[in-house]
Amino acid sequence: MTGKLWAILFVVFFLSLLSLCSIAKAQTNTVSSTSSTVSGTTTVDRTPSTASAPSVVINNQDVCSFAASAALQTQILGLAGGGAIRDLNCERLKLSRALFRMGMKVGAVAMLCQDARIFQAMEMAGTPCPYYGKIGLEAAKGWAENPEKRPDYDKWVKENFKDEEIVTDESALGIFSVLLILLFL
Repeated sequence: MTGKLWAILFVVFFLSLLSLCSIAKAQTNTVSSTSSTVSGTTTVDRTPSTASAPSVVINNQDVCSFAASAALQTQILGLAGGGAIRDLNCERLKLSRALFRMGMKVGAVAMLCQDARIFQAMEMAGTPCPYYGKIGLEAAKGWAENPEKRPDYDKWVKENFKDEEIVTDESALGIFSVLLILLFL
């Protein structure tokens, strides 16, 4: 009980000490002015404040994203912004690594094969990427039958399908060129 009493007395003493320190006293303020005429020009600098790019902090080192910020200042308006940008390739590598550590080797390769560069490298090495659980020759057959599911489909179409040549009638081309020459005369 005595410890509690001492604590209460200490708090009361501390609060009373604070109240004494915060007493405000009125001060008199006397202003005397003298009137005189002064001529001159005054220039006021009205430049806007500078927009500062915010700092974006990503604390974890095991995150597949990076910070970016920017600012733009004009004479009237200043804009600033920032954010984090995801690195999808880094995410793919981390997911593949996690699958491999869990013993899912085909799943790890399939995850990497979503990248067109890896898909082409695997194809060049003679080990095609897995296709819906199929590996080896069965996977190659699956990719051949469904090329639209390839990650490099646009490039594959350009390489495997040639545009048909446009056949022109040479006599029509000759007549057109003669008419064009006559037009310019």
